[in-house]
Amino acid sequence: MTYTVVFVREQDGRYSVSVPALPGCHTWGESLPHAVRMVEEAMQCHLESLQAHGDPIPPDTSTFEVDMGDATDAVIYKVTLPLPQQAAVA
Repeated sequence: MTYTVVFVREQDGRYSVSVPALPGCHTWGESLPHAVRMVEEAMQCHLESLQAHGDPIPPDTSTFEVDMGDATDAVIYKVTLPLPQQAAVA
């Protein structure tokens, strides 16, 4: 599964991270590489939770809004994870 991930660099230098197609899937990291590792873990847990509850795995979204707040900049990446076993994509 590949998802669009938004990394927002906050004023303190940390990165807030969200996955628009997975509501509630948020994390943060001290640096961009740390934030990438953290979001991979958060996404995997989120997808496994959906699967455990019998909920469909949503597809990626092509449109979304980014709330910059007080942030200095944002980066958007595509992150690919293996699909959880026996998961069906909605």
